[in-house]
Amino acid sequence: MTTLLACFPLLLTVGLVLLGFVIRRPARRLWLTVSLVTLACLLADAVLLAALPRLGLSFGPVAGPLLLVNATRLAILVAGLLLLLALGARLKWTRPLVLSLVLIQAVLLVLEFDGLYIEPFRLTVTEVRQEAPAFLPDRPLRILQISDLHVERTTIRERAMLREVNELQPDIIVLTGDYINQDYLHDPAAWADARGIISQLYAPYGVYAVSGNTDVSPIMAEVFDGLDNVRVLDNAVKPISFPGGILYLVGVSINGDINIDRAMLSSLVAEYPSDAYFVLLYHVPDMIGTASDLGIPLFLSGHTHGGQIRLPFYGALITFSDYGKQYEMGRYQVGPTTLYVSRGLGMEGLDMPRIRFLCPPEIVLFELGQ
Repeated sequence: MTTLLACFPLLLTVGLVLLGFVIRRPARRLWLTVSLVTLACLLADAVLLAALPRLGLSFGPVAGPLLLVNATRLAILVAGLLLLLALGARLKWTRPLVLSLVLIQAVLLVLEFDGLYIEPFRLTVTEVRQEAPAFLPDRPLRILQISDLHVERTTIRERAMLREVNELQPDIIVLTGDYINQDYLHDPAAWADARGIISQLYAPYGVYAVSGNTDVSPIMAEVFDGLDNVRVLDNAVKPISFPGGILYLVGVSINGDINIDRAMLSSLVAEYPSDAYFVLLYHVPDMIGTASDLGIPLFLSGHTHGGQIRLPFYGALITFSDYGKQYEMGRYQVGPTTLYVSRGLGMEGLDMPRIRFLCPPEIVLFELGQ
């Protein structure tokens, strides 16, 4: 059904092209110019989306995103043609209108190409300096956060991430959830690829992981069981001793009810000294109120993808957080707690287009020290 709907804007545009041949001059040439350019862009949209899995870049459905893009183009075309008819023979206004419509369709195509082919693979390393005890005597303690892999298949993005990790040589690596894309939750090949990626991570003081909201049973077991290089913190605390003190990693699993998760965090922290330096790993930023009340110094989360599609001066369109845009990405200070919300590595699944715009993937390197 979605495939048939995706074809509808294309068929309607073909109809508008044919209608242009019976329009009276001088509007005929302008009508045909706008409708033919739009038709060419619609066909280019289909090629760009269909080529992604063939090129091994992303593996989402084509029909849903194509319907979204094509419907947008068709709306612009229809509005432009109606305005063109209203202006009639006033060529002083119709020619600039046609030029504007052609330019809009061309710009949309360029932005689409960037969002599908360029930005999702422009991996960035964000460095954050965090005031903390001098765990190491001669340099800051380096913690690398990797979030929201959303693996469909291994692509150039994941391979680039592994190269960056090897170059950065962090002391600790933390993984903050969502390892498999929603369309591939029951795909053994996706499990194997995610497992293969994660198995290559190494840090001298350990690699630690918590579950995300998509990591339903049996995802965590399929991905992590038997991996000697990773410890899953399933509602657990891991004290790590350094020359300058002990760092306590707190991992809280997504339960489905955040009130239960808040109670779990409170009970875990209560077992340790009040002045302990905790680093909380929890997939969504919605735990920030509890973390701040408990005086947790550093809270690392993901989930929002930074919105994945951002607009200039506005930011994320959607965050899927109870706090909306309040904690959409980056660093926030809430009382004694520094919250960092990672943009993550992968992209949303289902019928969402595998696209990033003004929101490249990131891994985050925290340097803890004086």
